[in-house]
Amino acid sequence: MPAIEEYIKIINEELVTRIISAQKTPRNLYKPIEYVLESGGKRVRAVLALMASNLYTDDISKVIGPAIGVEIFHNFTLMHDDIMDNALIRRGKATVHKKWDNNTAILSGDAMMILAWQYIAETEEKHLKKVIDEFNKVSIEVCHGQQMDMDLESAFFDDDMVSVPNYLEMIRLKTSVLLASSLKIGAIIGGANETDTETLYQIGLNIGLAFQIQDDYLDSFGDMASFGKKIGGDIIEGKKTFLTTKTKELADSFIWNDFLNTISTNSMHQDLRIQKIKELYDNVGAKAETEKTIDSYIIKAIELLQELKIEPDKKEIFRSFIESLQCRKK
Repeated sequence: MPAIEEYIKIINEELVTRIISAQKTPRNLYKPIEYVLESGGKRVRAVLALMASNLYTDDISKVIGPAIGVEIFHNFTLMHDDIMDNALIRRGKATVHKKWDNNTAILSGDAMMILAWQYIAETEEKHLKKVIDEFNKVSIEVCHGQQMDMDLESAFFDDDMVSVPNYLEMIRLKTSVLLASSLKIGAIIGGANETDTETLYQIGLNIGLAFQIQDDYLDSFGDMASFGKKIGGDIIEGKKTFLTTKTKELADSFIWNDFLNTISTNSMHQDLRIQKIKELYDNVGAKAETEKTIDSYIIKAIELLQELKIEPDKKEIFRSFIESLQCRKK
């Protein structure tokens, strides 16, 4: 199996050839798509599709189109999320609706969804029904997750809806299922048996949950240079995260009221507010519980990996990729 960097190179080259350098018309429709796809990103979902297929076949040419489809779909969801969140920056650059306008971002996003479908449909006929069924399932699940996210963000912190189980279900749908389906689609196309295909799906769910909770963690406790953005953004925005829902679960009424007053005040300097909330996370045990939860999902993914009927050297490559996720929080 190639190194992760080789998979990323394949995906980036395919995106350049198929879309970024294709100069499709009308330009006002495709320029925002090119802008989004060339702005970077880790290509994790596309890479997972290639990796999963490569576990069962040396010929990954048949999975490249669907992997590109998954990557485009992911970026489509980000483009529309940015409109709903009124986000101004994505990957260090102006978001599409900011650089152009909302109508452009909506229409170009719609076109990306259709392009994603076109590339998913490159699946060879014997696997096409299974892949399309999986892609349809994950597409609507991501919409469910986005609605749950919107519902949580509009709720008050004291609302019963704001809880650890609901937050975990939201990120499972909004983030984890696409990672899981990327592995499943790759496995189907690679010729994996049904047991391994489902195991890979479960590995993806655990990776996705760890990945998103780590983002929550790093936003408060990460290093700004390596994280790529200012620490404490979620605190200033009053976002519901694993840290906040875990704090609500663990705190007594006095500490919880202190948390509510601090996170909602505008009279305290932002840096002081961030520092105080971080101290509350630490003191109540939410920080330690978050670290423990991240590790538990990574450990579960590695345990599931051992169940796959594949060569040991391939397991080790995949294991190294999973374990690299743990390094993000250190």
